[in-house]
Amino acid sequence: MSPFHERCAWRSQVVRFAATICVASVAGPVSAQSQGGLYIAGAGFGFQAAAEQAMANNPEGRRFFLLSIPPETGALSRTAAAPLAAVRDRVTAANGVLFVCQRDVDNGSIDLSGLVPEVIPVRGWPPLGSKQIPKGQRYFPDENPAVLPKANESLRRLRTTCS
Repeated sequence: MSPFHERCAWRSQVVRFAATICVASVAGPVSAQSQGGLYIAGAGFGFQAAAEQAMANNPEGRRFFLLSIPPETGALSRTAAAPLAAVRDRVTAANGVLFVCQRDVDNGSIDLSGLVPEVIPVRGWPPLGSKQIPKGQRYFPDENPAVLPKANESLRRLRTTCS
């Protein structure tokens, strides 16, 4: 094989390798982007407004996350008024995941026993210097990563709001 053909063969292998790296680097974020974002009821938005926005932005069953902070947790109650309960049920039917902050449970602002079973309490960031989340990990050891956002930005906002 001539030196010219050897260089071309080598270059095409480099190009194929680079293309493979590009495809692999795009494939990771795609799974996180296939999920919808985090919506927060209680941060200037009522539960119904946050829920409607979340469902409108995530059509066709795309998974999204709705965090309710007091006083916007009434819709999550087993005894919620029928219109709020209907919105809550539409959220879960649309593949929405309902969250409350563990800190609100711990300080008595929310009684988990009074909430519908679909609600998941989420912890905020551990204190600085804590080893509660192992180095290089995104989740507490006893958390179920399958119910939490895969997107770094959504998980960061969730933990920050619940800190």
